[in-house]
Amino acid sequence: MAYNPTLFSILPILVGGLIFFLFAIRSLSQTLQDAFSEQVKRHIKRYTKNIYLSIFLGIIATIALDSSSAVIIITIVFINAGSLNFKNAMGIIMGANIGTTASSQIIALNISKYAYIPMVIGFLLWFLAKGTKLKRNGKILLYFGMLFYGLFLLENSVEPLKESGLFTDWMLAMNDPLTGAATGGLVTLIIQSSSATVGMLITLAKQKLIELPAALAAMLGAELGTCSDTLLAVIGGTRDAIRAGIFHLLFNLFPIGIGLLFFDQFTSLVRWLSSDNIAGQIANGHVLFSVLSVLLFLPFVNSMYKFVNYIIPKRVSKS
Repeated sequence: MAYNPTLFSILPILVGGLIFFLFAIRSLSQTLQDAFSEQVKRHIKRYTKNIYLSIFLGIIATIALDSSSAVIIITIVFINAGSLNFKNAMGIIMGANIGTTASSQIIALNISKYAYIPMVIGFLLWFLAKGTKLKRNGKILLYFGMLFYGLFLLENSVEPLKESGLFTDWMLAMNDPLTGAATGGLVTLIIQSSSATVGMLITLAKQKLIELPAALAAMLGAELGTCSDTLLAVIGGTRDAIRAGIFHLLFNLFPIGIGLLFFDQFTSLVRWLSSDNIAGQIANGHVLFSVLSVLLFLPFVNSMYKFVNYIIPKRVSKS
């Protein structure tokens, strides 16, 4: 491989920014789970009486924990414990897909250059505060600032890639929906976070390194890649837990197939509903796809429930 001065000059900041970003998003999610998971668990047990309430709960719980995977895995834990059934879990899974879009809307805002403010405040609270609650709030602010500081490093590090013909060719290849979706799915499978994948797409878009079709295609792939956590979580679980994992996969797979089938129309709709800011268009596309997925599935919830029960039937007890 020939020496590429551009690549080697940006690599330290690029890798550092990526590690900062991924570490922050994981740490923030874990800290929020520690802070709010008990409340979320109580609400999941209490407010799953109907599909609409379950969807709303899934949205709010995912925003609170900053992780759709965490919400769905908590749901699977309840199913395995017998505290929740598959039918009530369906709404939570659907709502979690909408809730996870909140982070992409925040990332699309141009606030990375102010990341040092929550970092400084959070560090001081965490370092100096005596109470456990204040220290925890300090950590949340610190990780929130680190997340955006990581994006700030990424934004500045990738700017020279505009001059790289190889990188430009790769980004242009992703304009093909299937190639873009495969790339987004693979990246999400590796880093285990669809929010992080969409965040990186928005970062590339801010530097005009990726076009909207490529970003939307990769976003569709990221939605499928995030199913891996759920499928791993249901291994060895109850039949209802396995059904929930299968439903999560189907709930992502069918809308992604439709999105790829009508990809040009979907891209045009995103442009029509958004401003000319491509970062905002990607974030809005993420929301639009998730909302349309829920609306698409809602009329068929009972049919999907019967279908999943058909392919994962009850165990026949041996007499």
